[in-house]
Amino acid sequence: MSERPSAASGETLRASSSVWLRLPRWLRPRQVELPGMGRVRLIETTLLLLGALLLLIATTNDLAREVKINKRLIVDTRMWRSYTGHDYANLTTEEQIFGETVHRDVVCGNTSPGPPQTRTQLCLAIGGPVIDGRRMIEGGWYLPAYAEDERAERYGCFGTVTEGLCPR
Repeated sequence: MSERPSAASGETLRASSSVWLRLPRWLRPRQVELPGMGRVRLIETTLLLLGALLLLIATTNDLAREVKINKRLIVDTRMWRSYTGHDYANLTTEEQIFGETVHRDVVCGNTSPGPPQTRTQLCLAIGGPVIDGRRMIEGGWYLPAYAEDERAERYGCFGTVTEGLCPR
């Protein structure tokens, strides 16, 4: 291959790779390091590696959290089906905060067959860790058809966690 020297910098570029010729001279690859640039490149490389490590840790943490949440959601829907005896596929699951630090998942589904939220719904508050593929049902309530899960709409509360969650 023919090589031609670049003007003014001492760089050598391959004639076949015209992509490099389109770049400004300071961005083109060099055969020889410029004087005094080694330390700057070392710092840049170190910072890039630290940034890549940070992204790797954040991605791993996010994926692990997602797997844990998905496992909980699967167990929660299985618990709702087991508790109610209905094998419905259209259940709504959401995390709700009870108090300042207590997080529980709430699973709601129709009590009779029909499209989601068109019948009376039974909502279960499920908490605790997953043990042997199960979690603890700590309470629940009913919602009328076409109602969102808001405190004013709830009735027939039962269980230990429902104190203050239903209107009196």
